Amino acid sequence: MHSGLSLIFQNLDGKMSDAEMFRHELALASRAEDAGFDSVWTPEHHFSDYQLTPNVPQFLAWVAGQTKRVKLGTMVTVLPWHDPVRVVENFLLLDHLSGGRAIFGIGRGLGRIEFDGFRVEMGESRRRFTEYTEAIVGALETGVLEYDGELYHQPRIAIRPKPLKSFRGRTFASAISPQSMELMARLGVGLMVIAQKPWETVESELAMYRDRYLELNGEEAPKPILCVFVGVHHDAAEAQRIRDVYLQRYARSTVEHYEFANVGFADIEGYEYYAGLAKNIEKYGLHKFNAFLADLQVWGTPDQVIEKLLDYVKRTDAGAVLATVSFGGMTPDEARANFDLYARELLPALQAHDVGGDIGVTYSATSTPLGQAS
Repeated sequence: MHSGLSLIFQNLDGKMSDAEMFRHELALASRAEDAGFDSVWTPEHHFSDYQLTPNVPQFLAWVAGQTKRVKLGTMVTVLPWHDPVRVVENFLLLDHLSGGRAIFGIGRGLGRIEFDGFRVEMGESRRRFTEYTEAIVGALETGVLEYDGELYHQPRIAIRPKPLKSFRGRTFASAISPQSMELMARLGVGLMVIAQKPWETVESELAMYRDRYLELNGEEAPKPILCVFVGVHHDAAEAQRIRDVYLQRYARSTVEHYEFANVGFADIEGYEYYAGLAKNIEKYGLHKFNAFLADLQVWGTPDQVIEKLLDYVKRTDAGAVLATVSFGGMTPDEARANFDLYARELLPALQAHDVGGDIGVTYSATSTPLGQAS
């Protein structure tokens, strides 16, 4: 099974300077290949200490220059914040620079501070995401971008460099709503499962997506990518402390950044699900919701973590697990220890678990990144 490392560059509570935080996270990224990870990922965020990841392709290009093998993924690029032409250019260039190792993750965004900062109306995000996705997915295959929609109009333009390889099989979306899943099935896009819903709900939604994908494409859907935060320690009490301190702090930062308690989502087109979430928080309290988010993640001794991860893999029929091991205000020493133990004792067990193939099946192992000898 494909096993990736996700780095989120959190700098909570003023414990480090941004420069110190970057040195720490980049050091983990530079060790990922030698430690045995199959890929390195980062999300896109802006304007707060929640995650300092404003330019994902630039970071992944840096990783490409440090490595020869690992694949390079976005979890995710938020399409409504970008000109589609630049998105296509960035990822075709990244693919050439890395010898075909790019994996394209997409989403439509949720943070109000980010929409405001980019002067984009949140109420347009679902429509923009639909139109931008249709335009971008096609252009990544053909090297030509042309679109005439309700919100997005692009005269026919050839993109250079031309596509190196097809992105089919290595494009994934963090789809939440049934409408988004319908779009992904129609376009042949796989799904990322980010642990934030009850697993029973996730299983049901994935089943609907797979049925629709098969109906529209005449073939099975790509296996989803499972994204989780992991805390592991040989001492069960210390593993529990990771949950109680760092997973809880991560959960709280997520609630704060996305304003999950804001009932005003009810007035924003496309965000009705989060209005219902806010009502549940109002009813049960933030503490319980923080605990719910934390408990969707994975912590424990190595055996306990493997057991829980493989249970999640079985429930979702996932083809890959992406683990975040530095989060929630961990000190660099604690994050390095978490990274080291995960790489040493969990990676071999996960990679030995047969799920019937790898993600990014169009990747050519014979491609040589620019500046590297074959």
